Amino acid sequence: MNSTIWAPNLTAEEAQWQEMARRLTADHFAPAAAVLDAEQRYPVEYIDILRDSGIGGMILPKPYGGGASITALCAVMEEVAAGCASTSGIIATLQLGVSPVLLAGTDEQKRRFLLKQDGALKSVAFALSEEGAGSDPAAISLSAVREGGKWRLKGEKCWIGGGGVSDSYVVFAQTKPGAGHRGVAAFLVDAAQGGVTVVRYEDKMGMRGTVNAQLRFDALVDDSAMLAGPGQAFRVAMGALEVGRISVAAQSCGIAMAAYHAAAKHAAQRVTFGSNIIDHQGIGFPLADIATRLSAARMLMYAAAAAYQAGQDVSVIAAQAKLFCSEVAHDTVNLGVQIFGGAGYVKPNLVERLYRDQRATEIYEGTSEIQRLVIARAIKAEHTEISSESERVTA
Repeated sequence: MNSTIWAPNLTAEEAQWQEMARRLTADHFAPAAAVLDAEQRYPVEYIDILRDSGIGGMILPKPYGGGASITALCAVMEEVAAGCASTSGIIATLQLGVSPVLLAGTDEQKRRFLLKQDGALKSVAFALSEEGAGSDPAAISLSAVREGGKWRLKGEKCWIGGGGVSDSYVVFAQTKPGAGHRGVAAFLVDAAQGGVTVVRYEDKMGMRGTVNAQLRFDALVDDSAMLAGPGQAFRVAMGALEVGRISVAAQSCGIAMAAYHAAAKHAAQRVTFGSNIIDHQGIGFPLADIATRLSAARMLMYAAAAAYQAGQDVSVIAAQAKLFCSEVAHDTVNLGVQIFGGAGYVKPNLVERLYRDQRATEIYEGTSEIQRLVIARAIKAEHTEISSESERVTA
């Protein structure tokens, strides 16, 4: 049977990653998703599954056990998110944490912070946000001050995915107060060295099988721990977020696919006034709109992945994919709850959980408002350049 939702044409290797993710999700992640949500429990047992399967480090270079394409990552994220959004969030956290190390790390830093002594992968968390510097990372106040030939990192970070459970952290710190993003540097901090304290774990609305923490840093690190210096670290952070935005777009599509199929199946089977409710235009037409928009969302997300693999500038298309896919997912889960009616509003209905899980996709890796800001600035730059060129031609 042909699907009403567009599907990508994956390579054989990408399809293998997708099938592995589908199998692991069916065997492990999906059956436990509701329990993880209810108990708000971080599934530490999944870390070994993700590492052993290769999914946990799939975008790492081949010497580190990776070598997969971003398209393969998107296919994996979709499959896992459709079965357990929290587990897809763990995967996204692992990939976001290693991205700055891949973008800017030396060979020695990669060996030290990506691999354990036995060759197993380490988990790295991305520590950028602060209570006063979420959407505006240039306002970072966690300080990095020279002390005895080393760097003293002091301050707090919040909303850290994997906070308190990761092996190390990429910490963005201000080296020159008042310098904005030009003074921000990035440091690698090993959790085992001390000086990293959990202030609190967040009690979240959704994605309750993931862990997000507020951390306090008072750590002394040497120069070899500097991943990117002032003037470079901000670009590294933005580069990592571009990969993160594409993966969140894929996560959004996976959540939306699960909600769409659950709602469509219910609508095709539920009878009211002598007809299946999908035959009522008030139900059938919104489902038709969602099927169309979800197809478009997947096309945009996979196009963004292909652009990244081709080495293109993806700052705009990654923002567009994250914005569009997350908001399509929002509308899809909302429709799912409405189609199920009262049953969709109570636990343990799948769409009730998806409704809560989805909401985070419009917030992390840059809110929808920030994505629109990125796109609007690109529009302004493009048309200012066009206007300037036109003036030169007519002068």
